[in-house]
This record gives sequence, C-alpha cells and structure tokens, in this order.
Amino acid sequence: MAIYLNPGYISFEEELNSEIYVDKTEMILHTNSVIRSKQKYMSISRPRRFGKSYAADMLCAYYGKPDSSELFKGCKVAVHPGWDRYLGRFDVIRLVMTRFFKSNVTAVDALASLQKLVCREICNEYPDVDYADRNDLIQTIEDVYYAKQKQFVIVIDEWDAIFREKKNDTEGQTLYLDFLRDWLKDKEYIALAYMTGILPIKKYGKHSALNMFTEYSMVSPRQLAPYTGFTEDEVRELCRRYGRSFDSIREWYNGYEVSDIIPPDPDHERQMATGEEQQAQRYSLYSPLSVVNAVITGVVENYWNLTENYEALAEYIRKDFDGLKEVTAVLMDGGRVKANIRKYQNDMTTFAGRDDVLALLIHLGYLGYDNRTGEVFIPNKEILDVFKDSTESPEWVDTFRSFRTSMELLEAIWTEDAEKTAELMELSHDRTENKTYNNEAALSYGIQYGLYAAQKYYTTIQELDSGKGYADLVYLPSPRYPEKPALVVELKYNKDVRTAADQVRDRNYPQILEHYAGNILIVSVNYDKESKNTDFKRHSCRIVRC
Repeated sequence: MAIYLNPGYISFEEELNSEIYVDKTEMILHTNSVIRSKQKYMSISRPRRFGKSYAADMLCAYYGKPDSSELFKGCKVAVHPGWDRYLGRFDVIRLVMTRFFKSNVTAVDALASLQKLVCREICNEYPDVDYADRNDLIQTIEDVYYAKQKQFVIVIDEWDAIFREKKNDTEGQTLYLDFLRDWLKDKEYIALAYMTGILPIKKYGKHSALNMFTEYSMVSPRQLAPYTGFTEDEVRELCRRYGRSFDSIREWYNGYEVSDIIPPDPDHERQMATGEEQQAQRYSLYSPLSVVNAVITGVVENYWNLTENYEALAEYIRKDFDGLKEVTAVLMDGGRVKANIRKYQNDMTTFAGRDDVLALLIHLGYLGYDNRTGEVFIPNKEILDVFKDSTESPEWVDTFRSFRTSMELLEAIWTEDAEKTAELMELSHDRTENKTYNNEAALSYGIQYGLYAAQKYYTTIQELDSGKGYADLVYLPSPRYPEKPALVVELKYNKDVRTAADQVRDRNYPQILEHYAGNILIVSVNYDKESKNTDFKRHSCRIVRC
C-alpha cells in the first residue's frame, strides 16, 4: 500500500465506522457497467460537502488492493448478483489535485512533482519492468501495461483545483488539460477514469480537451442522481433513527431538485401499444454535511459556513451583470428565474453575463436548478441565510428598496390602480440610467426594470405577435401562480392611453390569450414628453380587465 498507487481501504473503512453512515455503495453497479468500455470516462461535479471524496475512497477500496471483500459484504451493493466482478482487479492511482496545485506553485512544477511521485511508487511496485523514463507518467504506465498486462483505475479528486487556486493562469490551465488528455484519452491501460470536482470540465477554444468524459453534474447527474446527495428517504430514516424533526431538517437542507436519465425500454412494443412513456425519476436532495451535523447535534442551523465564508457568494452576486442584483432580490423573495446555462465556460473568471454567474452558483451549491423549466432558485433556508449574510453591505440597500417598489407596482396593477401604477412607473423610470426616455424603447426598458419583481410570478414575452400587430410586453403567469392575471402591457409615446387600450382589444390579444380569458389585464402606459402634470410627471396609465 502506498500514497498514490493502491492507497487501500482505510479511508473507506473510517466512513463505515462513522457515527452516521449512509450507504451509497450501489453506485458501484454503475461504474461496473461502464468500466473497460467507451463510457469509462466519468467526470463528477458537485458542491463541497456533497460526498465526492467519500465516493472516491469507496472506489479505491473496491477496485484496488489489498482485498476489501469483508468491508463490502454488509453493504447494499453486496445483495446484487455479480457485485464483486471487479473487486480488487486493478491497480488504482488516487490523486487529490489540491496537494499539487497551490497558489505559489506553477503548473509546470505541479505536474512535474505529480509525475515524479506517482512514477516512483509504480516503479517500486513493479521493479522488474524495463522503464524508458522513470519520471514520465504516461510512459511509465505504458511500460507496466505492456509488460504485465495490468490496467489502471484512475481516481482524481479535486480535479479542478487549478481553476480555483490559479483562476487567471490560463496558460497553466491549458497545460494541465492537455496533460490529462494525453494521459487518459484513448489509452488501453485505462480501465476507468473517475474525476471529481466542483466545476464541470473546462471549455476552451472550440472543443474541450477532455471531450471523452461523460459529465455527471448538479444540472444533469444522470445515473448518479440518487448518489449526488442524501435522498429524502435516507434523511427520513436518519430522523426516525435519531429522533429528530424531519420537517425542520427538510426546511433547512432540502431543495436540490435533480432527475436521472430515461432508461431504454426493453418492452418498447408495449409502450407503443399503450402510449405510456418511461419518465426520468426525480430526486429531492439534501446537503449531506449539514444533515449529518443536525442529526448528530440535534441543532438545526446554518452549517454551510463551516466550509464556506459568506464572502465567497458575495464576490459573485455583486458582479452586477444584466441586473444580477435585482435577480438576487427576486430569488431571495422565493422566486425562480430563467437562466440559460449552456454557454457557461466552466471556470470562475469568464462571465459574459448574469446567466454565467448563475450557472457557477448552481455548481457551487448556492442555487438549485430545475432542468424541466430552466429556472434557478435558492434551495432552502440554510442557503437563504448565506444570501442574507452576503447582502448585508450598504451597496445592497438600493437594490432591496427597488425590489419593494417593484412589488408595489405589481400590486397596483393587480388591484387595477392606474393612478398608483403611473406614479410607480414614473419612479422606476427615473431610477434607470437613461434619463432622456423620449422614445418607446427607453420607456420599455424603464417599465421592464420597474417590473423586474414579476420574474417571480411570470414569464415575460416581448412583442407577442397577434396577427395584427405586436403587444410590447406580455407577462404569462408561471404554473406555480395560475391565479395571477396575465398582463398585456402596451407602451405609447406622446399618445392617449385610452386609444392604446382600444388598440390592444382591436388586435385580438385577448383571443390569443384565450386560456386566460376573464383574467387578463391590459395595461396601457403612455409617456407624454410635453405633459405638465407635476404629480407623476409624464406617465399616464389605464388598466382594463378582459
């Protein structure tokens, strides 16, 4: 047994001996299904405290040496036929990349040190092999493979350490990614490559250097969904066993919603005949570390800050891309916000807009993600506490004041108070940076800013085609708030709000929105440049229910 080559089962044994142990060994059934296949490359990204290292220790104990069969015999995986097919069959190389990639160490030196240390242990294990270069990891493993016909299982923990420790070292990051590609990709000596980290695999250029990996992330955990955190059944059983309040623990630590994959249907003829389709199973996951602390101590509180400082979140949400601060206020009020996370570059520095920041916060565990609706949300009370700590500085005062005003504006529209609506729209318009607002585009921007709290309740559509023209803004109620009225907002510049309302009806917007018939509010807003009205300046409003 050595440090990097076949590190043994002691770490996994300590997990088994812990006061609270939740058995996730059935995950091995999936790794066994992909080992020595084209799907043998697995990249697992989860937040801290979500059991990444535990799973890595378990795989080292199972696949490597010395024999660990006695440890697994009492585990869930052992009830499955053929569970021990690959038990102890491989040499395992286990690397924790934070040991090598530190802020004061260059990528070149880190990779040189890594190769030297691992090669030394391989050479000591197989001293009779004729090695071409005892400091070249790729060459050394190839020499062992061709001399001994030994395949390796590679387990890399904290694979993304360089992207967190050396955020701006793009040259070093590229060097590291190329090293991993050259070491792992299309190599016969690899039986399984299993990497864990917080971030998904970094993209650079047009392609990823590690495009052979299958990603299992908080956005799409695939077959590993039930092993990504504690499931509700597992937490319920812990609460029963230790006499804890399940409702309290659910309120504080639940909320990460994920789904697995839709498996192939072996009975597809029945499916065609009945019209029934298999569905992906959904899981409501809990933060493992927080649950364990709460169950052991009996104290349900914020344990997130044991491993994260609130400033880690504050650093990102103060990056006010595309109204990110306003979005944060909506999320903290219990809202959900649409986010396009597909273009995120999977690092901590490349942000093209607010959606990239929101994507990062999903991977860091600060936000949940609903892959059915494409919405992000704050998952539970514990994380909401972290957001509150992160927004206590004076720079957030105006944001929360604006949010309250935005909610007032929504309430004024819902109660059909046209005068109050005009007054609050004037206030919102004045708060936008465009102070000229002498055109409909500027007016639209000001009103959308004033209604940003509507993201909690609505999906916004700009310029909905009626067949006879376009409605400037349409707000369709979210499925979570079906009782809310649909809003059709018509914007005019130097016109009459009564004419605007009649124009909306003439364009048959209510017919287009027939699903909401009887619960549609037409909100006509006009900005009059020449108005002398001193109460709320140049805005006027009319609200009509259809």
